[in-house]
Amino acid sequence: MRFLLGGYTADMDGNASGIGLLLAGAADDALAGGPLGFAGDAALTSGSPSWLTPHPTLDVVYAALEGIGKVQAFRRTGEATFVPLGGPVDAGEFVCHIAVSPDGGWLVASCWGDGRVVRMALDAAGRPSSPVIAAAATDPYGPEAALPTAVGDIDLAAAARALREAAGEEYAHLVPDHDREEPAAETAEEASRPSHAHQAVFLPGGLVATTDMGLDVVRFWRPRADGLAPVQDVVLPKGSGPRHMVRHPSGHLYVVTELSHEVFALAPDPSTGSGQAGSWRVVGGTSLGAGILPDDTAAELAPSREGEFLYAGVRGSDAIAVVRVRGAGETLEPIALVEAGVTWPRHHVVVRDTILVAGQLSDEVASLGIDLRTGVPGGVRHRTPAPSPTCLLPVR
Repeated sequence: MRFLLGGYTADMDGNASGIGLLLAGAADDALAGGPLGFAGDAALTSGSPSWLTPHPTLDVVYAALEGIGKVQAFRRTGEATFVPLGGPVDAGEFVCHIAVSPDGGWLVASCWGDGRVVRMALDAAGRPSSPVIAAAATDPYGPEAALPTAVGDIDLAAAARALREAAGEEYAHLVPDHDREEPAAETAEEASRPSHAHQAVFLPGGLVATTDMGLDVVRFWRPRADGLAPVQDVVLPKGSGPRHMVRHPSGHLYVVTELSHEVFALAPDPSTGSGQAGSWRVVGGTSLGAGILPDDTAAELAPSREGEFLYAGVRGSDAIAVVRVRGAGETLEPIALVEAGVTWPRHHVVVRDTILVAGQLSDEVASLGIDLRTGVPGGVRHRTPAPSPTCLLPVR
């Protein structure tokens, strides 16, 4: 099986020279459990292609050139070779994610550095143009905002107390402090928090969801001719840092939080429908489990093929957290924390019984076998050197 590798080049202190090519077994294998090998560059780039995403119908791939703040399209010219399609298009500071609409008519770029959410039009060949910056996020915990004691249907303080009691004295310190009182006063500088947009996901009914890990909100939008119209913000706990999301077959949207090491389940109110303003809310959530250290940061979130399990990368402890999905999708339960086999697991993909993990700081990709009965990965099956990998994209 073939994968394209996003990575950090010299402009982001990395060792990659462009978009790489990874082989997992033979190129035409349907599964990814075979030996791994880095096969060189599929395309050279003018900056760090830290995120890659495909066009839904064309042989075109889009790269977020993070260090230079631009989006670049690449056209496929061979089985695994690509050339630039048009020029790079300005997005924003440290653009880190791209999502393409299901109809292939436009894309959304998320920018970590300045918080921008940017819509770009795509022409018939897949070339991006005409960037439109969406409305900026506002801090729900700013000086004039009322601090919530609950998120959706969850009483945060009660949930934290219950989780701390269940964890016991040994692990109680790992439970987020949602039941602790806020400091009495903050200076203006301390109260000011930057916006950090990080990902976009397309939802049924035409909605788009984006995360802002700096301001702890999941934002919902509806596309229109002149850009994106805000529909709703769902507020997560202060300091949680919502990073990446996964849409589940049950209709739930799962959000992993980079800083508090949790997964939240969001769902629309069935009485109003998923496209209505104010309909989305938090209906469940869990920590990623005991053993995660306070300074760790969560990275990618990926589901198993049937959606029974979620896998979250944890940088610092360099682990993969396994969360089971129960009930109708609203109940989440941490079941395991296993070694990722690499240093700084920036991104991972699940291909049936295999997880491929990109180790950004160890310059390698490793594969872990999954026990399909329990959902828990085992030890490293294969590994290969690869320069500063940050994203894995299966090649169609």
